[in-house]
Amino acid sequence: MEILIVKTSSLGDVIHTLPALTDARKHYPQLQCDWLVEEAFAEIPSWHPAVKRVIPVALRRWRKRPWQTWQSGEWQQFIQTLTSQQYDKIIDAQGLIKSAFLTYQARGVRCGLDRHSAREPLAALAYQQRYPIAKNQHAVTRVRQLFAKVLGYSTSGEPDYGIAQYNFQAQSNANKPILFLHGTTWVTKHWPNTYWIALAERVTAEGLAVRLPWGNEQEYIRAKQIAAVHPNISLIPKTNLYGIASALAQARAVVGVDTGLAHLAAALNVPSVTLYGATEPALTGTYGSQQKLMQVNFPCAPCLSQQCTYQGGSTITPACYETLSVENVWKALRNVIIEQKTD
Repeated sequence: MEILIVKTSSLGDVIHTLPALTDARKHYPQLQCDWLVEEAFAEIPSWHPAVKRVIPVALRRWRKRPWQTWQSGEWQQFIQTLTSQQYDKIIDAQGLIKSAFLTYQARGVRCGLDRHSAREPLAALAYQQRYPIAKNQHAVTRVRQLFAKVLGYSTSGEPDYGIAQYNFQAQSNANKPILFLHGTTWVTKHWPNTYWIALAERVTAEGLAVRLPWGNEQEYIRAKQIAAVHPNISLIPKTNLYGIASALAQARAVVGVDTGLAHLAAALNVPSVTLYGATEPALTGTYGSQQKLMQVNFPCAPCLSQQCTYQGGSTITPACYETLSVENVWKALRNVIIEQKTD
């Protein structure tokens, strides 16, 4: 059986689709899969053993320069690649109008969520086979159920992302550092810098090393501020997703905010403490074994907003993180570390 998966973005959404593909491969050992994905995340599907070919798409880039994209022939070349093969099933695992549009371009039986289940109901018009999937479930569970209905089997057991063993060699537990995933896109998702610095002091006081990834100038400045706390804190050189995944695989544990890299840590089975302020983890939070999710307890949270509009008094911004103190996060991290020692 040959299938095409359409799941283009974001990083967390792409990762959430991996367990469904693992399920499908267990039921169809000869399954071959192509995956249509935004070019920035093309590394991720390539790590799964069931993926034969990754087809990068650049909608984020193309929509900024539509005329240049057409004139250069880049769109035509993409369509030629996409239509070069006939698929038994094409599964749109995203349920958006943009993903449905791409699904419609491919050759094969188009499958996806029905209009009551898709995030954008109009997307269902592009599919030849439509399936109802209850919305009040985690994204990982929903995609697993969609694949099961499309391909005709039942899901069971814990999710297996299928990438933990992909050339990510972990070192001995005694030398593993703690990784801080401090960078994220929304201002309202940022745990305060002063809290990160205080947590770094707690961690290094226990004789543990800390490593800090960064992806832009703002994150680099924050990482340098945290690293100034102690010589046993170092920055991870700017790298690609494989480099970050390799660093995560070396970690004893991760403390992170709501970011795609936190989902990557979960996919690699790295014990993690993930902090949620403006967002709601129940349906899209990190998912898997050894995951500790900590959510603020604040009147206006989760606000699901990129800007904090809280008008009350507070010593920090966003104010909701007052309820996720350094002490509470350190206790959760310490428990994660202790649990590893007793396994």
